[in-house]
Amino acid sequence: MPNLTSTSEFLLLEFSDIWELQMLHFFVFLAVYLTAVTGNLLIIIAVALNHHLHTPMYFFLMNLAILDLGSVSALVPKAMANSLLKSRSISYSGCVAQAFFFIVCIGGDFAILIVMAHDRYVAICNPLQYEMIMHKGACIQMAVSAWVTSILYATLHTSCTFSITFCSNRINQFFCEVPQILKLSCSNLYLVEVGVIILSCIMAGGCFIYIILTYMKIFATVLRMPSVHGQKKALSTCIPHLTVVCLFIFSSIFAYTRPPGNTSSVLNVFCAMIYALLPPLMNPFIYSMRNKEIKTALLKLTTFGLSPKASSNKILLVKLG
Repeated sequence: MPNLTSTSEFLLLEFSDIWELQMLHFFVFLAVYLTAVTGNLLIIIAVALNHHLHTPMYFFLMNLAILDLGSVSALVPKAMANSLLKSRSISYSGCVAQAFFFIVCIGGDFAILIVMAHDRYVAICNPLQYEMIMHKGACIQMAVSAWVTSILYATLHTSCTFSITFCSNRINQFFCEVPQILKLSCSNLYLVEVGVIILSCIMAGGCFIYIILTYMKIFATVLRMPSVHGQKKALSTCIPHLTVVCLFIFSSIFAYTRPPGNTSSVLNVFCAMIYALLPPLMNPFIYSMRNKEIKTALLKLTTFGLSPKASSNKILLVKLG
């Protein structure tokens, strides 16, 4: 095969040759994108504008929503444009940028989830020291550390991936997915990136074990609480986070532990959508369904507007009516 190191573009997976099916894919991606963007934007606005939610837990939740918004925005608009324009191409620089920003957001997601687990541990297991440990400066430092770590990791990941020699420019995926890009290599340099992926999996496994051990301590503390109301209140802040962690971890495992070899394009796309699009789509629903404070803030935001005075006036008009 020819050496395509200096190629100016890659060809992404084409969903179908039929125009009607391409339009179907476009509207499916559009629905997913609008739902994910709307849900995460509502979380961000609700936390930013409601002073009752200016706590460490919701500060980290807002960071998670920003990262989810970034990850879905890095992938879906290009897929929609290609379906609408009957195109498969993405420029070399565009592919690099897409891979970089997606890895930043995915890595940041995982880092923030670890920080959120630590926050819940301190809040439930050391409540008297919570304000001293999770003060404003510490929360900002944790969030910045998560962002910086994910950016450095994405830089290493992306530079290793795109430093290899390519013998093809056809990516068997609807976006620039690193494992699919590595399959285009015709040199041994791809082993460096494989090593980075293996190291990443080991580190992610260690972090996942940390989250599990943290929640074992949390649940042990909750079970010792004498008040049933206290137990329910503690669980109401833990269950959404644990659900998001499980969704993130198991969707990634599902995507990357499929049998090796030449898997079908349909399976590749399905697995990618599970781990890349499902978490940012579902996270706002998970948090809003199980958390009363988020539900109250979203209800005020969507029903009564942003002004407390306008809210009280509307309630008064309803009563008078």
